[in-house]
Amino acid sequence: MRPPLGSNLDGVRQHNLGTVLRLVHGMQGRSRSELTRATGLSRSTIGALVGELSALGLVSETEPRESTGVGRPSPVVRASSTIVAVTVNPEVDGVSVGVVGLDGTVHRQVRHATDAPPSAQEAARIVANVLDGLRAVLDTGLRTVAVGAAVPGSVREVDGVVRMAPHLEWVDEPFAALLEDATGLPALVANDASLGANAEHLFGAGRGIGDLIYLNGGAGGIGGGVITRGLPLLGGSGYAGELGHTVVNSAGGRCHCGAIGCLETEVSQARLLEALGMHDPHILDEAVRHLDAKGRAEVERQLTYLAVGIRNAVNILNPKRVVLGGFLGVLLDAAPELLEAEVRAQSLKASAEQVDIVRAELGSDVLTIGAAELAFTRLIAEPAALLR
Repeated sequence: MRPPLGSNLDGVRQHNLGTVLRLVHGMQGRSRSELTRATGLSRSTIGALVGELSALGLVSETEPRESTGVGRPSPVVRASSTIVAVTVNPEVDGVSVGVVGLDGTVHRQVRHATDAPPSAQEAARIVANVLDGLRAVLDTGLRTVAVGAAVPGSVREVDGVVRMAPHLEWVDEPFAALLEDATGLPALVANDASLGANAEHLFGAGRGIGDLIYLNGGAGGIGGGVITRGLPLLGGSGYAGELGHTVVNSAGGRCHCGAIGCLETEVSQARLLEALGMHDPHILDEAVRHLDAKGRAEVERQLTYLAVGIRNAVNILNPKRVVLGGFLGVLLDAAPELLEAEVRAQSLKASAEQVDIVRAELGSDVLTIGAAELAFTRLIAEPAALLR
């Protein structure tokens, strides 16, 4: 049976509302005339959609600072800073919680340190307690729509169950449900590196690049995320992108996943720090500028294996750009010519000839931004329905 005409029209309107909000949010503001050109909709339709989004409190309009044309300048539509998401990032030594506006404004970030890796239940309680402490901030006209959590592990997309986060010692933890119970808000959970890939794609070193690979290295290993044709590559259940567990050395050590010679066993922040005789990863950038023979040898060894991992990804996925975050970005800056030469020498020529390798731009904010984007997914897809 064909649905009523009104239902079709409402579906089109909802789609158009989401399209306009996505364009405004992703570009951090666009004029009405730009929205008209980008969507192909009429000026009157754009005006009506912007009016509805404004009535919902999702966008605001301001006059442009400069006018370069004849006639009345087109107002600039910007996403609201008062519509916010709560962001969560559990780590081996603490839980980070943020409050981020739809316009990208970071209203507050709090890190709650722990003496040991927090359990999933403990992490959810910490989030609830932090939000109680931020009540004065949240009650100043902010409207919280959802929680987005970036977890260093394999997360089932459909229900936010963390199937395995080895460094947190989590197995089959229903983290999304725990967060919803603790906060009273809808919660979405995803792999941290996948969210980092999306954040760099939208706002960082991958801006404007539709096909990219993101690799991030930290104390917990190496995570990866893939953007293809402008969309995150999730796989059948949300586990795609585990590039840290591709084999780069068949004679290497055994990884915690059970395989031999995984990328994250051969390319390791801990091994790099040990070779440099240091403990603080925050000063790695400075340390690699003054390498002794032992340090140089370790940097070159790790870059050689990193090149194998990138080669594997380049041959399979054919990205336009590879973005390296965390200590992998430090390795790149230590010897960029070496890494690029090794990747090109080992990759299929057709796949490698246009790819470039760059350092991530968002730094320590990457997971906060990525988790906020996850939390805003439902809002942007169906703005009117979510805020009724």
